[in-house]
Amino acid sequence: MDTLLSIGRVLADEKHLKLRLFVEGNIIGILTGLLIALFRFLLSTSEEYLPLIYARLESEPRFLVAWLALLFVIAYILHRIVQHEPMTAGSGIPQIEGILAGKMDMNWARVLVLKFLGATLGIGAGLSLGREGPSVQLGACFGQGLGRLTHRSAEEGRYLLATGAGAGLAAAFNAPLAGVIFCFEEITHGFSTYVLMGAVSAAVMATTVTQYFFGMAPVFHLGSIPTLDAGAHFPLLVALGAVVGLVALSFNKCLILSLETYGGWNVPGYMKAALPLLLSVPLGFTLPAVLGGGGPLVDSLVAYHHGLALLVILFLAKFAFTMAAFGSGVPGGIFLPMLVLGAIAGSIFALAGETLGWIPQDIAVCYIVYGMAAYFSAVVKSPVTGVVLIMEMTGSFSHLLPLMICAMTAYLVADLMGSAPVYDMLLERNLRKRELAKEALEKRMHASRK
Repeated sequence: MDTLLSIGRVLADEKHLKLRLFVEGNIIGILTGLLIALFRFLLSTSEEYLPLIYARLESEPRFLVAWLALLFVIAYILHRIVQHEPMTAGSGIPQIEGILAGKMDMNWARVLVLKFLGATLGIGAGLSLGREGPSVQLGACFGQGLGRLTHRSAEEGRYLLATGAGAGLAAAFNAPLAGVIFCFEEITHGFSTYVLMGAVSAAVMATTVTQYFFGMAPVFHLGSIPTLDAGAHFPLLVALGAVVGLVALSFNKCLILSLETYGGWNVPGYMKAALPLLLSVPLGFTLPAVLGGGGPLVDSLVAYHHGLALLVILFLAKFAFTMAAFGSGVPGGIFLPMLVLGAIAGSIFALAGETLGWIPQDIAVCYIVYGMAAYFSAVVKSPVTGVVLIMEMTGSFSHLLPLMICAMTAYLVADLMGSAPVYDMLLERNLRKRELAKEALEKRMHASRK
C-alpha cells in the first residue's frame, strides 16, 4: 500500500509530467485498443456478410422490401445521432483539431457512445466510409475523458487528447508508428516531447491489444511484394506520383461540393442519410466491392486480374459513392476510401505501363502500394504519415525510398495546384457553419426583443 502511495505521489509531481503521460498513455491505449478491436470485428463481419445478403436478395427478391425498410431505419437512427450530437458527424479528425485549437469542445462520453454506434451502423450497412476517422475520435474521447475525470490541467488534457487520437489510428490499422507520426504531422502540427511520451505508449499498447485479437498480419493482404530498384524506376515513380497527385485534386473539391449540396437540400434530415444507403442497393447487386471501407477491394487487385475498363469503373464508382456517403454527414471517415482510390489508380498506372512494355507484370503490385501513399499525400498533405502508414498496412518495409518519391511528388503537385489539406478544409467549413449559426441565432434573439 505504501508503495502505491509513493508511486502516486511521484506521478502527481509536475516534475514527472512525462512519466505520468507515459503511464496515462498506456491506460488510454488499452481502452482504445479494446473498443477499436470490437469496432473492427463488427465491420469485418459486415464485410463478410454484405455480399451474402445481396446474393440472397438477388435469388429471393421478396426480401428486398424488408432490406430497404431496414436501411431507412438505419438512416433515421444516423440522422438522430448527428442531430443529438453534431460532433459525431463525418470523420471526427477535424473536430479533434478544432478542440486542440480551442475552437470546439465535446462531451467525450456522449460522443464515445454515439460515434461508435453511428459509425458501426453506417459503415456496416455498406456506406463507403472508413473506420480510421471514428477510431481517431474514439481514442481522443478516452484521452479527454481520462484528463477530465482526473482533473488534469488544460495543457495536459490537450496532450491526452492527442495521445488518444494517435492510439485510435494505430489500433484501426495495426500501425503504431503511423499513429505516433500522425499526432505530430496532422493533429498537433508540431513536435512535442510531452505528446511523444503519451503517443508512443498509447499507440504501442493499442496495437498490442488489437494484435491479440487479429494477429500480427498487415491489414492489406497483398502477398510477397518484390523490392523495387528506386533508381532504375525513378522516372516511372515520379510519373506515378504526378499522375495520382493530379487525379487526387478532385477529391477535396468534390468532398466540399457534396457537403454543400446536401446542406442546401431542403428535405427531412433522415432523407439525406437515406440517399447513400439507397444507392448502396444497386451497387450491392452490380459492384459489391465498392461497399464499405474497401479493404477487400485492395486485396482483390492483386489476387485477380482486372481489365482497364473494370478498374476505371471501380475507381469512378468508389469515388462517387464515397462523395455521396460522406456528404450526407453521417459518422464515418475517408482514410480507407482514399487508400482504395489510390490503390486502384496505381493499378491503372501499372496496367498502362505493362501494356506499353515499361512495367513488368511481376512488379505491378508495387505500383498499387505506391499509389495509395501518393493519393493519401496529395489529399491529406501529410506525406510522412502516408508513407509510414502504407508500410505498416502492407508489411512492405523495404519500400521506403520509392514510397517517399511517389508521396512527395504527389504532395508537391497538389501544393503547386493550390490544394489545401482536406482536414483543414473540413475544419474551416465546420467553424464557418458554427459562426453562421451563431449569427443567425443572435439575429433571431435580437428580433424577438423588438
